[in-house]
Formats: sequence, structure tokens, C-alpha cells
Amino acid sequence: MISIGYVGSHSVHLLADYDINAGYPGSGTANLPFAAKFGRTISTQMWDGYLSSNYHSLQVAVNRSFAKGLMLKGAYTYAKAIDYTDDDGWASVGWNWAPVFQRNRAVAGFDRAQNLQMAWLYELPMGKGKMLAKSGAAAAVLGGWQVNGIMSAYTGTPFTVGAPGSSLNAPSNSQTADQVNTTVSRLGNAGPGQFYYDPTAFAPVTGVRFGSSGRNILRNSGVFNTDLDITRYFPIKERLKLQFRAQFFNLANSSHFGGVSTSVTSGTFMQITSASGERNIRFGLRMQW
Repeated sequence: MISIGYVGSHSVHLLADYDINAGYPGSGTANLPFAAKFGRTISTQMWDGYLSSNYHSLQVAVNRSFAKGLMLKGAYTYAKAIDYTDDDGWASVGWNWAPVFQRNRAVAGFDRAQNLQMAWLYELPMGKGKMLAKSGAAAAVLGGWQVNGIMSAYTGTPFTVGAPGSSLNAPSNSQTADQVNTTVSRLGNAGPGQFYYDPTAFAPVTGVRFGSSGRNILRNSGVFNTDLDITRYFPIKERLKLQFRAQFFNLANSSHFGGVSTSVTSGTFMQITSASGERNIRFGLRMQW
């Protein structure tokens, strides 16, 4: 069975902080809205339901019920989520000055543009009661094996190219780097001294203004992973059997890279210096009665 559908959502009046005492380019703390009136030069957060978000997706599902020893279950999603801030339990926005507030609206930090998941279970057609090797030594050696696994492949999450805000001097507002190239080349390299994106495409901001790049304009590396489980049952008595299991986590030992270094003034800017999820193999025995 294959199903294809559109799934979407639109949320309004989402709660988040909004700093009503935020600065503007060059304001510093002395010229904040409440500084002259009340002598208040610190952040003043208003908690209100003033944000919105939306999600659109194409979703495809593939299901094959267990028959002739095989079961398949898969799903693919092509989607886009847009918001003003990612809810982390106590959300706030990056730009609080009204003239640039819409800079907050961008692809969500948790967005996965494409996500493919495929699971399977297969009982090998050999052994007693199967199509092949039904008896004798062949059945004893080849019978009772089962293979199952999950394959996952999905794109990376978005990130913002940050820059120091010293020249901006606008309290409670984020600063981004200037994008000096029309396009940003994805080099795809990983490791110390290697660049995932072209670092020369961005530069720090030295003037009293916001950087030209926006929120969440680039994406981290995606992930490909396959977990495999091989199981064999050894019948001993009617109600007693032994199970052998071999599990392979990240069977292909594919690299699961960490995030790209995002600060334009960092010594590792646009480099990936961490990875995780290396292949792990585990064996087990289990007696069932």
C-alpha cells in the first residue's frame, strides 16, 4: 500500500519574549527607550502571544504487510517549517527593534527539508516449513534466520552565520555577518582545517548597521544511517528455545558530523570539528521459555 498526502499546519498567537527596551543601531544602553524615562538600561521582556508559524509537507508512506517472510514500512517527507523563533521552553526572538523585527521570520532551526525512513523484516525462506532447505543438515544450519533493520537519511538543520555586535551596539538584537558573495559555495569537507562552506563568502560587520545575511540561511550536514539486526532461533524443546542476535548500529560506519562553526570571527569558521555515532556491534544470547 502506498499513500501520498499533503500535511500542513498554521499556528497563531504563539508565546515568546519581546524586549520592549531593546536598542537600535548605535543606541548603546544610554539611549534605550526606558533609559531616559526611568533610568532602566537592562532588558525588559514582555511575554505575549504575538508570533505565528506554519508547516507544509508532502508525505509518502509505503507499507507491505508481513507476507512470505517479508514486511516493509517506509516513509518520505519533503517539508518546510517557518517560524520566528524555536520554542526551547522559554522562547525569545533575535531581533527586538521594530524596523527589523521581520528578520526573525525564517526557516525553523529544527527544519528537516527531506526525511527518508525505511524499515524491513525478512525471514529467510529456509528451514522446516519453508520453501528451501526443509530438512536435514541444511535446515539445521540455514533455518530460523531473521534479518531486520532501519535505514534513515535526512538533511541537516539550518543555521545562522553570526558576527560580533560591537559595532552595531544595539542591545537585545542579534548580529549576522555580511554575505559578500552572491552565492555561498558548499564545499562539503569536514575536519580541522577543512571547510564545509566557502568562508570567504562572509565578512564581519564594521559599520553601525545590521549584517546583510539573514536567519538560518545555510544548513548543517545531513545524516545517513543503517541499523541491522540478525537473529537466529534454536528450538530446544516445545516451550524452550535459544535466541542468538547480532546487532549492527550504523552498519556502514557513515560519518555523523557535528554542526558547522558559525561565527565569522572564529578560527574554525565554516569547519566541522566533531563527529559521533561510529559503528557499534553487539552480540547477545537469550533463553526463552
